[in-house]
Order: sequence, then structure tokens, then C-alpha cells
Amino acid sequence: MKNPDILPQQRRERPDPTEASNPVPWPVLAMVALLMTFGIVYIVFEPINIPSEWGDGREVAELSGEKKQAGAKVDGAAIYASLCVACHQATGQGLPGVFPPLAGSEWVNGRETTVASIVLHGVSGSIQVKGTTYNGAMPAFKDQLDDAQIAAVLTHLRSQWGNTGAAVSPETVAKVREELKERTTPFAGDKELPSYE
Repeated sequence: MKNPDILPQQRRERPDPTEASNPVPWPVLAMVALLMTFGIVYIVFEPINIPSEWGDGREVAELSGEKKQAGAKVDGAAIYASLCVACHQATGQGLPGVFPPLAGSEWVNGRETTVASIVLHGVSGSIQVKGTTYNGAMPAFKDQLDDAQIAAVLTHLRSQWGNTGAAVSPETVAKVREELKERTTPFAGDKELPSYE
């Protein structure tokens, strides 16, 4: 069998790279072994229950709202930070065109029963806030939060970012919850919401 003619262009090409059979250098192996040993020792000897005094003193049950000490108030700011800040932002300004602002909102500063209704059952559809129409969905929190927690977060909202609404009591939230107990769907925009005036 004859060798095919090799063209000048083929002579200029280098051979395809292949994997070498050289062993991994021992310093690299030693470093990997050292790191693995350190990781195992760290995991084995690290205490699982870190003392709470190393943090802010709160336990998981407190942060999730499950543990209530006698006379302790519910932290509305903490509830806002965990459930609301992603949409309405830490500044209460919302996201333009997407999520409405809470700062200066007529809904937040309006009737406490109306804002309680919104948090309890949510809103799905078109709602006008400060002259701008938003078309989205706010989830209902009636199954996640109790009356004291909703009252605390509403009181927080109504006292932040220049808002001037009065504090909301757990009794007010309980009353609204009872009045709307048959409701299973969010409010269909601001046309279905009770007036905020």
C-alpha cells in the first residue's frame, strides 16, 4: 500500500495533543491529602451547638415566630425583612413598574382594616398606588402569620418611610380575619378592595 501524498499545508500542522502519562507531582498529592485531612478534623471537632451568645441571642424558633416568651412583643421589622423586603425593598420603594411602593402609599396609610385585608388575602390584578398602576400578585399571609404578627408588620409599615398611619392592633386583624373567613381567593385588584379612605 502506498503512502498518500502529504500536502505542504499538512506538513505545517502539529500533531493533535494527547494526554500524557506523567504521574501527578507529589507536592500536589501532598497538598490534597493535607486539605482533606484538615476538612475531616474540622468537621469532627467543630461543635454543633454554637452558644447563642456568639450571635444576637435569638434561636431558630424565635426567628421563625414559633417561640414566644411571656410579655414579648412580635418584631414587625423582622417579619418585614423575612417576608416582604424581596418585593417592596428595604427602603419601602418597591420596584418601579413591578412591585408597588409602601412608602407614602395611600393603602398603607389608609384604613387599617383595608391594609389588614390586603395582607391577609393578597391581591391579584391591577392596583393603583400613588398614581401608578401595578399589575401583579401579592400572596396571602393568613395561613402563615397569626393576628399579632400581621398587626406587628402593619404597625411597622405604617410608621416607616414617612408613613403616618396609626398602629394596628391584633384585635383589628382578628376582626377582619373573621369577617373575611369565607374568602378563599385574593382580591381582584383595587376594584374589589374596600376603600382605603
